[in-house]
Amino acid sequence: MVRTRVGYTGGTAKNPTYYKIGDHTESLQIDYDPKVTSYQKLLDVFWATHNPCAQSGSRQYMTAVFYHSDAQKKLALETKAREAARRKGQIVTDVLPASTFYLAEDYHQKYYLRQHPDLLKEFTTLYPDTKSFLASTAVARVNGYLDGKGTLEALQKEIDGFGLSKEGSRKLLAFCKQKR
Repeated sequence: MVRTRVGYTGGTAKNPTYYKIGDHTESLQIDYDPKVTSYQKLLDVFWATHNPCAQSGSRQYMTAVFYHSDAQKKLALETKAREAARRKGQIVTDVLPASTFYLAEDYHQKYYLRQHPDLLKEFTTLYPDTKSFLASTAVARVNGYLDGKGTLEALQKEIDGFGLSKEGSRKLLAFCKQKR
């Protein structure tokens, strides 16, 4: 994972916000390095981390894969069919063409990191403007680890590259050990 951002997509309203979302869907935009992971693997994680058979009740919270190419569309539809067969049920997750992605408000970004004010302060010192903060691979990776994604071994291998202080690194490791 190179970077992630949360926002709104799939609708026609211009410049949606959380309180004026219009016909958009809350979504996650992922930048990844295809030399490190594949779109197929990202789809596997997507299908494993939500219930694709559950109705959301609103367009704002529906589940969807937004594809950027015919190859992505093909893979998304293939994995959707695989999930339908595996779950023996109707999949309500949509597969839709990507459209304009609008960033969500700052306070919605990096939810898990925001629950750790000391770590957040270190990163906002390193990346004082929103654009660089959201573009940071380290910020995205730490947010994921704080959500319980990744292994302790992987964290230990890359923690020195995050730019955290010794105390920040210690706190991150302690939290992640406790969470697992």
